[in-house]
Amino acid sequence: MTDLNEEILRIASKGDGVTASGRFAWGAAPGDVLRADGTLEWGPHHVAPACRHFGRCGGCQLQQLDEETLEGFVEARVANASSAQELGAERIAAPYLSPPAARRRASLRAESSGGRIVIGFREAKSHRLVELEECPVLVPEITALLGPLRTLLITMGKAAPVRKGPRGRAGKPSKADLPRMACDIEMTLVDQGVDLGVKGLTAEGLAATEAMLAFAQAHGLARLTMDGGYGYETVWEPAPVTVTLGDTPVPFPPGSFLQATRDGEEALVGAARAWIGDAATVADLFSGLGTFALALAGPQCKVFAAEAARDVHLACKHGADRAQRPVFSAHRDLFRNPLQADELSKFEAVVLDPPRAGAREQVECIADSQVNRVVYISCNPSSWSRDGARLIEAGFHLVDLRPVGQFRWSTHVELASYFVRESAD
Repeated sequence: MTDLNEEILRIASKGDGVTASGRFAWGAAPGDVLRADGTLEWGPHHVAPACRHFGRCGGCQLQQLDEETLEGFVEARVANASSAQELGAERIAAPYLSPPAARRRASLRAESSGGRIVIGFREAKSHRLVELEECPVLVPEITALLGPLRTLLITMGKAAPVRKGPRGRAGKPSKADLPRMACDIEMTLVDQGVDLGVKGLTAEGLAATEAMLAFAQAHGLARLTMDGGYGYETVWEPAPVTVTLGDTPVPFPPGSFLQATRDGEEALVGAARAWIGDAATVADLFSGLGTFALALAGPQCKVFAAEAARDVHLACKHGADRAQRPVFSAHRDLFRNPLQADELSKFEAVVLDPPRAGAREQVECIADSQVNRVVYISCNPSSWSRDGARLIEAGFHLVDLRPVGQFRWSTHVELASYFVRESAD
């Protein structure tokens, strides 16, 4: 054990505080003092966590940071990724952070044991669940459902077929008789309310089905779907579920990806529109439901939107057609079949928003094309910097970089970036 008390100088990428000698301390903030015995003396940037579950729940890692330090962490994650590949960003904007109670989607886990239901996130580095009694990150519409949802799952367990005794007689179920239950829960705030999806559980019997319908009606759910292993089946959907992207309502297939917060989405879309809003033809790659395609398409701009998931592609097409937006939607897997250089050269600009793995194959084709303007949205600074290095090698330079923290108090960071090929100057 060291005999020195050391100051925490920075926050590492996984959320630990780091001293000059390389000692790590979870839950620390810059300016804290790490004592010789491993305890912390709070400094000027350390604040009381906003949630009673912080320290156990694995959903947040940075609630101990004040706003200034949290913004600095988000900016540093993006700036460090850029400098690691020597991308040479001309401008790095001030980071945008979503406020508390803004996250509109959540993936939770529910498990039962001995008649007790636990719904929540897993503990950090553990499979144990933390039972959520509050969550300052999620929108209130989602947190309000956690208690009633526990009651529903208990009711469904009690409604399951009763096991018979040794002489074949059925009796009233006790806690020990209740079957073990484990399922994944997806909740998303859509235009009509909360879209609730339960995966890994089926409604057995009339009583369980009636309980689910009563729950959906009583709590005004937009939709209730269940997936027992063969895909989502709709239990309740009084009106077609949509999510409004910009000003365009788009059908929302169960389990679809949506930007974590509405304000974060607006920050990313606003950056793309500011950078290439004057382009007459744009290719939106990994387009999803059309977050960027629908925002950019208009009288002066036609957008080609490519997406691999068929139901999501059809939702984008339906939304664009109903709104009469000039969007051509293509069902195309850009990992296996990326747009080739000659196809890309027909567009004035490209927007891409790939999954965390990045877009290595597609970026290679962009590098070989005649496209001069690229907006790259990323949820993984590491894969983004790798792809960005290939664009720099092909003659692009990084003009603008905007860090975005949609996942408040988390180490998960997103960004918007704008690359322009040198020959376009």
